[in-house]
Amino acid sequence: MPPTAEDRLRDILEAIADIESVVKGLNFDQFVSERTSRLAIERLLEIICEASRFIPDEIKRTEPEIDWRKMIDFGNLLRHAYHMTKAEIVWDVIQTHLPPLKSCAERHLRMSGR
Repeated sequence: MPPTAEDRLRDILEAIADIESVVKGLNFDQFVSERTSRLAIERLLEIICEASRFIPDEIKRTEPEIDWRKMIDFGNLLRHAYHMTKAEIVWDVIQTHLPPLKSCAERHLRMSGR
């Protein structure tokens, strides 16, 4: 059975929780110097971006503050142009874009009752 929208939302939440755990207590300079942690986070962001591709349009329409297209594009960058990934952009994604995505996923899982 293929993953459901709820499965994808849970994948997103799990990856965000893992990212939060890795960056807890780190400032930007520490993040930059922790190559292994940065690579792990980039992989977790790939998972988030991939899972977001399968979130139904009806959910995406209710969350206009999330740039779903940009998220998919960022996943493509991480997969195909990994050598061009900038720590500043990854840090900004973590700090700015993950909190609203986390709220979205939590809200829709609550609404689905799962």
